[in-house]
Amino acid sequence: MCGLSGEVRRDGRRPDLAAVERMTDAMEPRGPDGRGAWSQGAVALGHRRLKVIDLSERGAQPMTDARLGLTAVFNGCVYNHRELRARLEGLGHQFFSDSDTEVVVKAYAQWGRACVEFLTGMFAFAVVEHHTGRVVLVRDRLGIKPLYVTQDDDRLRFASTLPALLAGGGVDTSLDPVALHQYLSWHGTVPAPRTVLNGVRKIPPATVRVVEPDGTQHDHLYWQPSYTRRRDLGEDPAAWREAVHDAVRTAVRRRTVADVPVGVLLSGGLDSSLIVALLAEDGREDLATFAMGFEAENGEEGDEFHYSDLVARRYGTDHHQFLIPSDRLPAALEDAIGAMSEPMVSHDAVAFHLLAEQVAKEVKVVLCGQGADEVFAGYHWYPQIAAAGRAGAAAAYADAYFDRTHHEITALLGPGAAPAHDASTEFVRAHMAAPGARTALDAALRMDVHALMPDDPVKRVDNMTMAWGLEARVPFLDHELVELAAACPPELKLAQGGKAVLKDVGRTVLPREIVDRPKGYFPVPAVRHMAPPVLARVREALTAPEARRRGTFDPRRVAELLSAPDRHRTKRGANALWQVATLEIWLQTHGID
Repeated sequence: MCGLSGEVRRDGRRPDLAAVERMTDAMEPRGPDGRGAWSQGAVALGHRRLKVIDLSERGAQPMTDARLGLTAVFNGCVYNHRELRARLEGLGHQFFSDSDTEVVVKAYAQWGRACVEFLTGMFAFAVVEHHTGRVVLVRDRLGIKPLYVTQDDDRLRFASTLPALLAGGGVDTSLDPVALHQYLSWHGTVPAPRTVLNGVRKIPPATVRVVEPDGTQHDHLYWQPSYTRRRDLGEDPAAWREAVHDAVRTAVRRRTVADVPVGVLLSGGLDSSLIVALLAEDGREDLATFAMGFEAENGEEGDEFHYSDLVARRYGTDHHQFLIPSDRLPAALEDAIGAMSEPMVSHDAVAFHLLAEQVAKEVKVVLCGQGADEVFAGYHWYPQIAAAGRAGAAAAYADAYFDRTHHEITALLGPGAAPAHDASTEFVRAHMAAPGARTALDAALRMDVHALMPDDPVKRVDNMTMAWGLEARVPFLDHELVELAAACPPELKLAQGGKAVLKDVGRTVLPREIVDRPKGYFPVPAVRHMAPPVLARVREALTAPEARRRGTFDPRRVAELLSAPDRHRTKRGANALWQVATLEIWLQTHGID
């Protein structure tokens, strides 16, 4: 993985190379192994490289193929790059490197914008056509790799992180009221194309954006499962178990493609344990696995080492275990929030950040289990939504999932900070009303997987790992596996407390204690219960002059939250003070007044 940046001028002037340099430098942690720049005509590109595929300098970026008249910058990994390379060689293309970036360049030359349909992997990239000046921006099907844009009448800029765009300068940093409403409705999630800043937007997942030389733009959505049934598998649990087992096995195997060692983040839950089991089944030896825990706080345990140890012993992995003392959290929180492209309230962000710091000392690539709960309906609120029926799906989703009502959000925010309408409910209704998705559960999963999940937890994993130059791969977001799961009958997902078909697969390769354990999470008790060092930082941020000037939140409401920091909870049980504070700390950390 890497960091990319660029500028496209619309006013006839040359690109601001200094701004592109600043954007590129801001992403050094994402790509500590190399740096490059390129400019021609109205376009300039920058790149930071993390060497994972083709470790030689032949894979350096920006990558130019003068014969084809193309230059590209790429972030991510194309897992089928070797197969595509062989196919392209058969079509007459000659390669000068072994990198997947060059495969993307040749694929674009061969198939144009349709090249994305041939790529299996996680990616965001930009391709410049020398002869036309056209720029094409692409994001992968599930939005695993980020791509931010900012634009005005004179130019368009893009980068892998929002802070990189801020480093370029000239960004409207006022708060977007609709995005703020979404942030407070969906525990910190703001789906594409919005961000909390009015001046920054995201390329949506599964999107090809074409920027013409005259500045006009058009988007093409190139992938979206229908969430309807497959006739060939019917409703036979055994047939679905076999199909899912094969698909997960393929997804895991694909993500071992690398020219560096690959490890696994092993929490001891079903998803990460299944990854380890399938790698062992595939003959992988000396597999490095990593687990992290925190000190207990307020009577709540902060680790799940019992389960991760069980899996590590079962499969003989080279297991690494890290226990983080609570006194490390204040500094770790600062670092984690600094690494966020957007404010994220899930307190396990700090856990991922600390874990990635340690893992990056051992390997450059890790597999992790994120996404399985959304893809296979593993969360406790899905049965409630499913029971509502298709017509009542939107209302049931809001009742089960939202943190606050529109009225509660309006009461929490300061004057002018809230939109006049219930923006979050309107968003859900529009998604639920789209064609396809036969049942209420289908509609809810489509919403989660394609609209919300890219911005939590996928963004969280990307931001926290890439802060240390660590590439995280997510097998459960393999697009073919997602297509299969989207077609799976709801009852085969909802049974057994959720993820039934995946649990059936797990029982064929894992200890029953892992499959049948209570659902866990990545606990950070000191954040959840506002331990004194955490509360001190929260109080400092919310009473700072910048916070008072900004006036995002009603001062009376903030005072109420600070007076009882562990009492006020959202409808889904999250710490309400932490949600408010994270936004303000993020704004201050990134110098946004």
